[in-house]
Amino acid sequence: MKMTTEATVRKFFSSSAFAVVGASSNPAKFGHRVFAWYLAHELPVTPINPVSKTINALGQDHPAIPDVGALSNPMQTSLSVITPPSVTLKVLQEAKKLGIPSIWLQPGSFDDEILKFASEEPAFEAVVAGDGGRGHEGWCVLVDGERGLRSAGKL
Repeated sequence: MKMTTEATVRKFFSSSAFAVVGASSNPAKFGHRVFAWYLAHELPVTPINPVSKTINALGQDHPAIPDVGALSNPMQTSLSVITPPSVTLKVLQEAKKLGIPSIWLQPGSFDDEILKFASEEPAFEAVVAGDGGRGHEGWCVLVDGERGLRSAGKL
């Protein structure tokens, strides 16, 4: 897989819409923290959760969709993924079929097999994952997102 760079992060944030796979109403979970981060930055974001009809974040309920196949504009949507690797692979397979351009694999959501799949043809335009960023565990939207938004002219 190609190394994630600031240019990769900039490409991820150049999309007109975002979605968080693994969004959660539980404030202790990273799926909640990442979804709330998008909301706090006033980005158009859709929560994806197969069992919850709504996700509560920042004091409001937000309508959720069950899977990436329910996205209204997948080809303009960058996807943040916060799921276990066994789930992530299925998410990425569907994302490729739908033409989702960019993905951000949060720490803990991937393994070597997933990174290999993400870089195989047809490849995503941008894959943010793996070593790098400013955090201890690799690229994380909570740590590296604002710098990426700034470089994409959205902050």
